[in-house]
Amino acid sequence: MRPDSLVMAAPEGSLRKRKVGGAEHSPASQPSLARDPADSPARLHTGTFWLTRIVLLRALAFIYFVAFLVAFNQNKALIGDRGLLPCKLYLKNVQEYFQGSTGWAAWTYAPTIMWLLDWSDMNFNLDLIALLGLGISSFVLVTGCANMILMTALWALYMSLVNVGQIWYSFGWESQLLETGFLGIFLSPLWTLSRLPKNTPTSQIVLWGFRWLIFRIMLGAGLIKVRGDKCWLDLTCMDFHYETQPVPNPIAYYLHRSPWWFHRFETLSNHFVELLVPFFLFLGRRMRILHGVLQILFQVILIISGNLSFLNWLTIVPSLACFDDAALGFLFPSGPQGLKKQVLEIQREDTQRVQPKPRDRGCLVRQVVNISLGILVAWLSVPVVINLLSSRQIMNTSFNPLRIVNTYGAFGSVTKERTEVILQGTVSPNASAPDAVWEDYEFKCKPGDPWRQPCLISPYHYRLDWLMWFAAFQTYEQNEWILHLAGKLLAGDSEALALLAVNPFEGRTPPRWIRGEHYRYKFSLPGGQHATQGKWWIRKRIGPYFPPLRLEDLKEYFKTREWPLPEPPSRHTR
Repeated sequence: MRPDSLVMAAPEGSLRKRKVGGAEHSPASQPSLARDPADSPARLHTGTFWLTRIVLLRALAFIYFVAFLVAFNQNKALIGDRGLLPCKLYLKNVQEYFQGSTGWAAWTYAPTIMWLLDWSDMNFNLDLIALLGLGISSFVLVTGCANMILMTALWALYMSLVNVGQIWYSFGWESQLLETGFLGIFLSPLWTLSRLPKNTPTSQIVLWGFRWLIFRIMLGAGLIKVRGDKCWLDLTCMDFHYETQPVPNPIAYYLHRSPWWFHRFETLSNHFVELLVPFFLFLGRRMRILHGVLQILFQVILIISGNLSFLNWLTIVPSLACFDDAALGFLFPSGPQGLKKQVLEIQREDTQRVQPKPRDRGCLVRQVVNISLGILVAWLSVPVVINLLSSRQIMNTSFNPLRIVNTYGAFGSVTKERTEVILQGTVSPNASAPDAVWEDYEFKCKPGDPWRQPCLISPYHYRLDWLMWFAAFQTYEQNEWILHLAGKLLAGDSEALALLAVNPFEGRTPPRWIRGEHYRYKFSLPGGQHATQGKWWIRKRIGPYFPPLRLEDLKEYFKTREWPLPEPPSRHTR
C-alpha cells in the first residue's frame, strides 16, 4: 500500500495537526460541519434558528387554536346578541362616547374588525371570526408553514375579539397572546409558505423581541410579588395558593397538604426563577439555554398544579427563542428528506461560501422592516420599563391600543381563604317558606358540590367560572352580569345553561326564584373524615350573596341596562 493510502486509511483522530503561525489547522482545505463518531450524521451548527422558527410558530398556533376554540364555544353566550354582556351594546356605547362616530378615535379605543361588519347578527360575526381563527391556526399547527399574511390574520382576528370581550377578556394572557402574536408576524416570511425559506433567515431582532418579552413577563411577575403581598417575603404564600387559586385541579388538592418546608422551598424557587433567572438571557448561549430550560420546567410545574387557562402554555412560547437549531435538533427526525437534513445543507452552504451572498431588494426591505420593529418595541417599552422600576408597579396593563408591548404579573396578592358564590333555584311559590327546596346549579369547573372532584382542563378555559371566582370576594353590585345570568336561568335560557355543567331543573319547569349564597370552602384532609366520605371540599355558609329574585323583579334592571329580557317560560308549565 502506498504511503498516502496509509494516511487516508488512518483514523481522523490520529492525524497530527500542523501549526502555522502558532495556530492549529486541520488538513482539510474547507471548513466542515462537526461529525459524530462512527459515521453518524453531522451535527447542526449553533447560531442558526431555522428549526427554532418552526417550533415557535407551531407553539404559537397551538395557543391560537385553543383561544379560538374557547371563543367559538363560549362567546355567543357571553358577548353574543343575547349574551351576558352583549358586544353590540358595548360598541354602541363606544359610538355614543365619540358622538356617534366610528372614525379613528373609535377605532383606536376599540380596534376590532367588528366596526366593518353587519351588527344585525353578532352571533354569526363571532362564530365567523372564531372559525377563521381555528382554520388558520390549524393549518400552521399541522404544517409548520406560515407567512406574514396568515399570522397577521390570526393577530387581527383575536384582537377583534379581545377588544369587544369586555370583562371576559380582561386578563393578562389576552394581551400576552396579542404581543406574542404580533412578534410572530415578523418571525414569518412575507409570502412563501415554505418551512425553510432560504431567503428569509430568522431575524435576530425578532428573536430578541421574544426574549425581551419573556424577560418582562417573569421579572414583572417576580417584582409584583415582592412589592405586593407580604406573604411572598415571609415565604408563606404557598400555604394558601393551591386552595385559593381561581380554579384548582386534583393535583392542587394534594400539593396543598405538603409539609411547611416544601412550601417555603416552592416560594424561594419562585423568587429565583422570576427575579434572577431572567438575567441569564444576557449571559451568552449556554446561560440562555439554561434560562429556557428553567422557564419551561417552571411553566410545566404551574400547568400541573392549577388550571390557569392557557397562560403558562403561552409563556413557554417566548422561552423557545432561547434555543438555536443545535439545541432543538433532537425534536426533528434525521431522515434524508427531513427538515434537519435540509438545515444541515443550508448551514453547509453558508460555511463553504467564500463571499457573502448578495442581498436583493426584498432582503433589504425585510431588514428595514426588522429594524423598524426593533425601534418600535424599544419605544413602546419605555413606559413598561418605568413601570417595572416603579414602587407603584401595576400589572397586566397596556399602554397602547394594539397591546404590542405590555406589563405583566401574576398573583401579586394571594387570598388566604376561598369563598364561592353558589346559585340556587326553587320552584316554591314562596321563597321564604321553610319548606322551600333550594337546588344548586353546578358550573363547569369551579368548586360547588363538595363531593365533585376538581377538574383538569388547562389549557382550555371556562371564562364564566373564572369570573365567578372574582365575584366571590366582591359584591353582586360590582358584577352586574351575575344578575343577568340569574334572569336567564329563571327563563331556562339554553345559551346560559350551556355555560353550566348541571341544571337541577333539567326536564322540569324552570325555577320561580333564584338566589346567590355565599360559602367558605376548604380542602378536605386526605384520609380524613370528610375525605373518606368522598368529599373534596368542606364548605360553610357565610350568608346571602344576593336575595331571592323572580324574573319580573329584574325587568326594570334589564331595561335600564338595555339587556334583552329573557322570555319567561309558558304559564301552563307553572
